[in-house]
Amino acid sequence: MAYQRIATHHAIFAKPLSPRVAWANVEKLLALPRTRVVTETETYPDDYRQATAGVNAAGNLVPDAHIAAILREHGVRRLYTADTDFRQFDFLEVVNPLLARK
Repeated sequence: MAYQRIATHHAIFAKPLSPRVAWANVEKLLALPRTRVVTETETYPDDYRQATAGVNAAGNLVPDAHIAAILREHGVRRLYTADTDFRQFDFLEVVNPLLARK
């Protein structure tokens, strides 16, 4: 849903995607053989507390904290994103895929 929110947002893009086009992109991604959906499990409350320890998870950071906690639950330690807010979660290695690697 984060992609849907950002890709269709007029304040982020001069020409945002329509909700229909953005959702079609999500469906194409989900159809790939190595793609899987991860979501909260029964350990989510503890994982959220641990993921946000030392982080002021308020306001706009709450959706990122939610994603970070889910990633933590599923053992994901590297995240490819241009969103620098994820650098606040010390268990994540954040890689910006838009920056050239040397």
